[in-house]
Amino acid sequence: MKTTFTIFKKELIDSIRDRRTLMAMVVIPLVMFPLLISISSRVIMSHVKKAKEKTLEIGLLTNDNALDLREMLKGNDAVRLIEYITIEEGRSLVEQDSLDAFIVIDKGFDRDVAEQKQGKISMYYKSAEDRDIERDRVEEILEDYEEKLRSARFESLGLDEAIIQTVNLSKHNLASIKERVAGVIGGFLPYLFIIFCFTGSMYPAIDLAAGEKERGTLETLLTSPAGKFQILMGKFGVVVLTGILSAAISIVGLYIGIIQMKEIPAELLNSILGILEAESIVLLLTLLLPLTAFFAGILLSVSILAKSFKEAQSMLTPLMIVVIVPAFIGLMPGMELTPKTALIPILNVSLATKSIIAGNINGALLAEAYVSLFAIAGLSLYSCSRVFGNEKSVFREA
Repeated sequence: MKTTFTIFKKELIDSIRDRRTLMAMVVIPLVMFPLLISISSRVIMSHVKKAKEKTLEIGLLTNDNALDLREMLKGNDAVRLIEYITIEEGRSLVEQDSLDAFIVIDKGFDRDVAEQKQGKISMYYKSAEDRDIERDRVEEILEDYEEKLRSARFESLGLDEAIIQTVNLSKHNLASIKERVAGVIGGFLPYLFIIFCFTGSMYPAIDLAAGEKERGTLETLLTSPAGKFQILMGKFGVVVLTGILSAAISIVGLYIGIIQMKEIPAELLNSILGILEAESIVLLLTLLLPLTAFFAGILLSVSILAKSFKEAQSMLTPLMIVVIVPAFIGLMPGMELTPKTALIPILNVSLATKSIIAGNINGALLAEAYVSLFAIAGLSLYSCSRVFGNEKSVFREA
């Protein structure tokens, strides 16, 4: 045990001195979240502000109907009205992004409204998003016009508008703000944590295996009184530690990024920060520990087979895809931690983390995920020890 710890300490010091390891383990995780949150929030806020304040370019074809709508649009300071264009011209201008919307009034609109029928209005717009601020603003104008016509119709009939409201539906969302916030950010956070674990482990694994082979120091270490398994465990411990530290530092970066968000309400900010409570962080790190051990075993196995640092890097980089795919599946709507998904490595961490953040983790499913993760971590370490114990693998010519 003492020998293993001595090797661990020596390898850890060597890893900390490596610039690439420090970048992957400390700098990127610490800087990425604040940078990502700062840039994305500024871009989104700027886009929203611009969309809300911009003058809407609206084309209108009245067909000599709904002249009161025309006057409403002309009197709106936030609207620039373009008239006297055909349907074809209006549609073309919308497709070219020259108009935010093109409104066409049906030729029989006034007659239908006068006869207590539905008047037909067509709105042409171009949007690839579910939520479009410019489109919503145009729809709001049309809804105000509809409300004006409806009120006039009820008044002419001597009826109360409440007569059409047969049901007064009152909606109450019992999900806490924390659960709703977790539903939004709980998907991509574990995805990023898993990536940081992998990248934080990768460079130390390459340096401690292929890097030492390339420098000729691995052979020296193997001729020492320490056994091969003790040497492996020392290296394995360093790789696991750097991966976990990378994830832990990314949590610190996330906290820094969140507290610098001044645009969000205090209640929402407190709910987001509540996600980072001590219990959640401890559970998250205990999930990432066996996963990082799994990564460490694979990374060291591949690195020891490589002849050089560059070869190990080229061999390990494609493995990132293998990590990303199950983590990405966890982002999909409707994916939850179940008895089946709890057995799937990486995916179970992604889904369990999502539940931990929401505060509704199932203890039995969490235990199942732990068993699965520790089992694959053990298999990974065993396969790594077999590779490390094979002299043909260790002493391949550089």
